[in-house]
Amino acid sequence: MKIAFLDRDGTIIEDYEDEKWREIEKPVFLKGAIEALKIIKQKGYEIIIVTNQYLINERIITLDQYKKINQRFLNYLKANNIKVLDVFFCPHSKEEKCDCFKPKPGLIKQALEKYPNIDLSNSFIVGDSKSDVKLGKHFNLLCFGINVNNEGCINVESLKEIVKYI
Repeated sequence: MKIAFLDRDGTIIEDYEDEKWREIEKPVFLKGAIEALKIIKQKGYEIIIVTNQYLINERIITLDQYKKINQRFLNYLKANNIKVLDVFFCPHSKEEKCDCFKPKPGLIKQALEKYPNIDLSNSFIVGDSKSDVKLGKHFNLLCFGINVNNEGCINVESLKEIVKYI
């Protein structure tokens, strides 16, 4: 199974300063993101979201707030005929030193445990931070960094731009 491992905030939807997330009730999709996701699906990839949500354990937002925003995110995608296979998120604060906080490998390890037929050699990762790029490198994934200049990673300006590479 080919997987598109995608970061959520700053990759598919708007990202904000940490404190601003307290006010956010629904996701705002980035320009071209829906179209790009449809093309990714058409090219035979399943979509798995891998996202750090340290704001939960840092008590900036509650787990319930995260779940509401994420459910609205998934509902909007579903309404646009885009099925997400799964979402793996890390709620831990930066100081907790867990194994699932990107760039550590825990989120993709969780995906591999749940979906053992994932073919990493035919999968890729997209994100807007160096931690996303480092996570991809850990698994030797084809990596796309949105405005992230990093050796071994294809630098793109948006999710939409990756479709010419896959």
